[in-house]
Amino acid sequence: MAKLKVPNDWWTAPAEAEDGQLILVTGRRGMQVVKETGFYKHRVEITWAYEPDAKGMPSFDDSKLMEQATDAFEGVFGKDPVAVNTGIYTGAGERNWVFYTRSLHIFQRKINEALAEMPVLPLSFYAEEDSEWAEYAEMCEAEIALGDED
Repeated sequence: MAKLKVPNDWWTAPAEAEDGQLILVTGRRGMQVVKETGFYKHRVEITWAYEPDAKGMPSFDDSKLMEQATDAFEGVFGKDPVAVNTGIYTGAGERNWVFYTRSLHIFQRKINEALAEMPVLPLSFYAEEDSEWAEYAEMCEAEIALGDED
């Protein structure tokens, strides 16, 4: 079986939390090829709750660690695409990474591998089956809505 080629084309758009705070939505384009394999049925969300600044954003130090974690995730899953990071939400006191994965068990092992060299981070995890990629479709509306305003 040929290695899955995961596109690395990202977009970012502003959105608003229920309380009106800014949330930056960063989404990955071209995920249809991944979805169509039918293998990536589980959605995993990794959440980092942080102390927000006045605009709901993380501190400089937290944002640096968040980017290191993102790079670590991409490094591990770039070599072995058992999971694909499809979106990142930042704002209102939370950073959320959204992944679609083939295996929850292997995903857990790979996340531990990715974070092995980092300090202990305040992460929580949520997983559910989402074979229709409903969250991804909803996230993509943020990009479409922004494009419609131009």
